[in-house]
Amino acid sequence: MAKPRSDDSSDEANIAKEAKNFIEKAIADIGKTSATKQLILGTASGWITGFISMKIGKIAAVGLGGSVILLHIASQKGYIDINWDKINKKVDKISDKIEKEATGRSPDWFEKVERFVDRKLDKAEDLLKKKEKKAKKWYHEVVGDDDYRATESHQQEHLCVLVDQRQH
Repeated sequence: MAKPRSDDSSDEANIAKEAKNFIEKAIADIGKTSATKQLILGTASGWITGFISMKIGKIAAVGLGGSVILLHIASQKGYIDINWDKINKKVDKISDKIEKEATGRSPDWFEKVERFVDRKLDKAEDLLKKKEKKAKKWYHEVVGDDDYRATESHQQEHLCVLVDQRQH
């Protein structure tokens, strides 16, 4: 392994000074040109900056979106187990903090209860889909009807009826 030279840091400092001097000189030279040349240079540099930002943004969006999709597929296939309750709690805390910063007030208790009930209803619906046999028994006990076929709209309809009954 080669030993670093002691004058490497001074070379880097010289390069940084030269770059700074070059940029300052270029900006000073641009300021001395006509307004038309300044406008053309500003437009061109703005377009190039926007183009590069757009490309980097697309790459970042594809990377982030692709990773989220891969995580979801892995979760569905059973390769990983995601603790959605913990994620939802963290998201709620962050969204409450953002709402407080943006509007100057925290969400009231009714909004928090509404979020909580909505999540519990989603869990109940998932449970009904997964455990149709138990759902048939539960449905028969609640409604008294032996004719049961689990469909999403059917479950949502009866869950909404139960929630409405509890509220009154």
